[in-house]
Amino acid sequence: MSIMRVRWGPQHPVSGQWAFWLDVDGDIVVNMEPDIGYTHRGIEKVAENRTYIQNVPVIERTSVFDAGNIVFGYVQAVEELMGIEIPERAKYIRTIVGEMSRIVSHLYGLGLLAIAVGFETMLMWFINDRELFLDLFEMLTGARITYSFFIPGGVLHDLPQGFYDEAMRRLDYFERRLKDYWKMFFLNRTFITRTRGVGVLKREDAIRLGVVGPNLRASGVEADVRKDEPYAAYDQIDFIIPTEKEGDAYARGGVRFHELEQSVSIIRQALQKIPDGKIRVKVPITPTPPKGEAYSRVETARGEIGYYIISDGSDRPYRVKISAPSFRNLLAMPFLSRNVPMADIPTIYLSLDLIPLDAVSYTHLRAH
Repeated sequence: MSIMRVRWGPQHPVSGQWAFWLDVDGDIVVNMEPDIGYTHRGIEKVAENRTYIQNVPVIERTSVFDAGNIVFGYVQAVEELMGIEIPERAKYIRTIVGEMSRIVSHLYGLGLLAIAVGFETMLMWFINDRELFLDLFEMLTGARITYSFFIPGGVLHDLPQGFYDEAMRRLDYFERRLKDYWKMFFLNRTFITRTRGVGVLKREDAIRLGVVGPNLRASGVEADVRKDEPYAAYDQIDFIIPTEKEGDAYARGGVRFHELEQSVSIIRQALQKIPDGKIRVKVPITPTPPKGEAYSRVETARGEIGYYIISDGSDRPYRVKISAPSFRNLLAMPFLSRNVPMADIPTIYLSLDLIPLDAVSYTHLRAH
């Protein structure tokens, strides 16, 4: 055996903003070591030097592909510190935004998975259909990518006039498109060949490694914070948690596809059930929660994210600790990359839907 070390990345569209050291024997990868420090920003430390409100756009930018969900847990933890219960209407609006964000994120992730197997047509389909929801975000928040829409106490704006009809029209169209996705992508012989049996993550290994989100559910574990510990309006809405048993790259893509279907249903129900009333409660411009601590977790597009905040009674958090889903899912990457052809590495990597910013932006320790 003659082992050679190869550096893979960092560059787009191969590995994104991180690199992998591959130990290869011929074209077989025998070991992988992630090098994840390229986008480290020290967000946890930054958050301790800004007010609670100023932290909203800072945290949101660690995962701009899922901005609606990534800041969800932070705002809820601040509200717990302050003893705030937000209005019911705000809960429904947050649910709508969270699911639109999940759709936008999953379409991006599936598009990258399509690129991994050389299916550029599907990338164009997914990217184009993201515009359906980016337009809705612009209509609701005034922005298309990051919104700073969730604030302690509720949301910034109510649903604008005409939003219900426009959203329903776009959901109807998107639901028809999902049928095309299935026939064009998931029934495609090349995609099946390149993903079936590739990067198999067994149920027991997924649990042992601490994998979360669609990657965990693709290994047969029905775990989702929206069901296990409901927040916002999720306890008022009927939906299922898609799972697969195979745990391979195809299953991980399939779970995300079926989650698109569920997100469409959740948004529809939320729009139909949303009550009248206020969209936020009054909160000082510079909140000063009492001394204490709070923990909140939510289900982002990539899985569970947890926020632990300690307040010392000032207008800035004493400590912000973030458990990010992409960092937790990254632990599966070296495990799945042993004794596999080098050509399978892009498929395995992009089927995990990892975001480097999400994984390494937070604490000063994770970059080393």
